[in-house]
Amino acid sequence: MSETRIIVAGAGGRMGLALLAAAREEGAAVAGAVERPGHPAVGGSLGGVTVTDRLAALVDGGGVLLDFTTPAATLDNARLWAGAGSPMVIGTTGFSTADDAVIDGLARRAAIVRSGNFSLGVNLLAALVRKAAAALPASYDIEIVDAHHRAKVDAPSGTALMLGRAAAAGRGVSLEEKMRFDRNGARDPGAIGMAVVRGGGIIGDHDVVFAGASETLMLSHRALDRSLFAKGALAAARWVAGRPPGLYSMTDVLGL
Repeated sequence: MSETRIIVAGAGGRMGLALLAAAREEGAAVAGAVERPGHPAVGGSLGGVTVTDRLAALVDGGGVLLDFTTPAATLDNARLWAGAGSPMVIGTTGFSTADDAVIDGLARRAAIVRSGNFSLGVNLLAALVRKAAAALPASYDIEIVDAHHRAKVDAPSGTALMLGRAAAAGRGVSLEEKMRFDRNGARDPGAIGMAVVRGGGIIGDHDVVFAGASETLMLSHRALDRSLFAKGALAAARWVAGRPPGLYSMTDVLGL
C-alpha cells in the first residue's frame, strides 16, 4: 500500500506547524503546504516543501488535505478539495449550522474526518462521559469547564461541544436545547452547563462534572503538548485515504 500523501492548510499557523513537525517525526509524506495569500510564509519552505497560496494547483496530485484554519477558509478549501472527491481531515471549529450543512453535503462526494479534538484521550473521555450520563440519574447536574489559551477564538470550544453532545446523547436529549452558556440565576433542571476559561498559554483543559446531592464525579483531560492533536490528525489522514464518501469522526478512526 502506497504511503499517504498529506497537504497541510494553514501551514504557517499554530496547528499547521505542529502538523508539519509531527509529519517530519513520523516520516509522513508532505505533498504540499498552503497559506492564505499575503502570509509571510508563502514562498518559503516549511516541512520540506515550498508554501503556496494556491490550493487549486495541488488538487490533481491527490492526497489528504488537513485543515485546521478558520471556518470561512475551511469551507472554501473543502469546496475545492472535497468537491473534487479528495479526502479531508477537518479540525477547524466554530462552524455555524449553515456551515455544517455545507460540510455534510460535501461528504457525499468525498471522505471527510471531522472532529472537535483529535486526541485519543479526549475521544475516550467523550465515550466515558456518554456512559456516565446514561448511568447516573437525571438529578445529577452536568457542568463542563473549557479552558484554552488567550488567543482561542471560539467559545465554547469544539472539544467542549463534543463533550456536551456526548453527555446529551447519554441523557437522550438535544444539546442545543439543554446547553446553558450565558446564564444568570438558579440552575435550570436538566441543563448542561458550559463554563469557559481563556488565558495564558493553556493548550486545552476540560472537566466534565456530574454533581449529585451527596457526591460529585469529575472526568478530566489535560493536554500537555499540542503534538498530540497533530499525531491524531495524521492517524486520521492515513485512515481516511481510500475510504468511500461520508462524514466520519475520530470515533470511527479509533474504532471506539
